[in-house]
Amino acid sequence: MARAHADVDGVTPPGGGRRRRAADDAPRARLRLGPALRRALYRPLAEDDARVAYWVHHVRLGVLLTEVGGVAALGYAVLTPTAGRLHPVLLGAAGLAILGAPLLFLLPLPAMMRDARGPLLFYGWSAGTTVLVVLGTRVDGGADSPLFCLLFLTLGFMSAAFQPAGVVGMGGFMVVAYLVVDVLPEPRTAGLFVAVVMASFTLLCALASANAWESHDRQTLLLRTYETLAATDPLTGCLNRRAFLDRLHTAIAAEPGRTVVCLVDLDGFKGVNDRDGHAAGDAVLRAVTTALGAAVRETDTVARLGGDEFAVLAAVTEPGDATSLAERIREGVARVGRTVGVTASVGLTPVRAGDDDHEVLLRADQAMYRAKAAGGDRVGAQDRLGSSGDPRRSLSVTTGRARTTRRVGGATRRRQSSVARTHAGRSRWTTPPRTCYGR
Repeated sequence: MARAHADVDGVTPPGGGRRRRAADDAPRARLRLGPALRRALYRPLAEDDARVAYWVHHVRLGVLLTEVGGVAALGYAVLTPTAGRLHPVLLGAAGLAILGAPLLFLLPLPAMMRDARGPLLFYGWSAGTTVLVVLGTRVDGGADSPLFCLLFLTLGFMSAAFQPAGVVGMGGFMVVAYLVVDVLPEPRTAGLFVAVVMASFTLLCALASANAWESHDRQTLLLRTYETLAATDPLTGCLNRRAFLDRLHTAIAAEPGRTVVCLVDLDGFKGVNDRDGHAAGDAVLRAVTTALGAAVRETDTVARLGGDEFAVLAAVTEPGDATSLAERIREGVARVGRTVGVTASVGLTPVRAGDDDHEVLLRADQAMYRAKAAGGDRVGAQDRLGSSGDPRRSLSVTTGRARTTRRVGGATRRRQSSVARTHAGRSRWTTPPRTCYGR
């Protein structure tokens, strides 16, 4: 009564707070244990096509091994004068293994290897084989039967697909099944010895599994690191030209007409290098990369093609989205380069069906150079390759501040040639236009 009265008055009895905390922590511990247990037992076996092919090949070898074991057990049951000779249980177990293993090929093995169904397949396969072997051993004399050797063969092969915890669990299941069904009904020292050896073999398989998965994880991490380094510009941290071309090729094949390319060339960047040094130029490039990243969505691509040239690959849904994107890019560069006199000439072109990488970049390059020839800090848009006869058919240049559009005629062609000659003679920070796309 006194304890109940104390609780009503809001006074926690001695030890009550600890009990409540323990009660609250129990569900949290179970929630934490669930994902940890799934990671330990049901880790997907493959994340790429090469690993999928490896595990599908592993299943084929397992089916072959099961067939060989089943035929060997069948021959043993027919030819060996033991208690299990021609026993229907032993013959049925061998026949079930021989006829049932090929049915695994009817499963969607490549898809299963990429999720939790892959480990479940091997767990079920191991458990089923264990049941057949244990029953066959029982009718063949229990601990005196040599059929228990098939358990070692099964555990050694299947453990390659298990995490260490899974190896211990499956090995423990085999040991317990062997003891309960084959040894304890008629205890023999030989049977207990086999159980001890099987438990030791389970630990060895678990250690081998741990080493194999740790080695695989290290190799995977190393490969991903190399892939990241190979696709990343070391100065700015954005993608490099090769990675951009890969994504452009994918965009052309996947969704032509819904993607645009913006080629960005910095105006006045050479003056920063000459006046303030290359360290200041590097800082400008990093700031421009940040500005470009802020102007696009996370799903879009920002890359440095080389020198002071950048490229943006972006998906668009509305007709005006491309122009708005190019203006955001121009304004972002102007904002971060205001103090050092750096702006951007942006060449905009759509990605269309039937394009190739070179054609898309060449259109963007032409648009960018005409925007630069018109004074810089502008957006040039080009839908198709310009010709030497009349570039006005395919080009519009939008000024940066007034945002007005005007056609560029023959004078632009003469200025473009001048800009091309100037561009070819720039410092090492700028890649010549004819080589930056890998022509």
